[in-house]
Amino acid sequence: MEATQAVAALAALAQETRLGIFRLLVQAGAEGLPVGQIGERLGGLPSATLSFHLTQLRQAGLVHFRREGRSLIYAAEYGAMTDLLGYLTENCCAGDAAACAPLPKRSEAA
Repeated sequence: MEATQAVAALAALAQETRLGIFRLLVQAGAEGLPVGQIGERLGGLPSATLSFHLTQLRQAGLVHFRREGRSLIYAAEYGAMTDLLGYLTENCCAGDAAACAPLPKRSEAA
């Protein structure tokens, strides 16, 4: 991943609604979710607002969509997420892989 791609992805995620959408789509898995369900699960976002945020995530390469009949189904781009995480950690801990052990699972209360 290039620095400009990382900056675009981080900029897209640096907004609470977009971060929530992306996390929801990551949890949904490869099948993704219809736009209407995304809006419902995030507290009834207005269609225009949701469309704007999905476009920002798509332009950053973090989500993609497919059409099923009249529905748009959005899903996370797991490859882009993995590339971003790799970019952020590629020189982690001065090359000491043992010091870069996976983080413990985040508790729901945190």
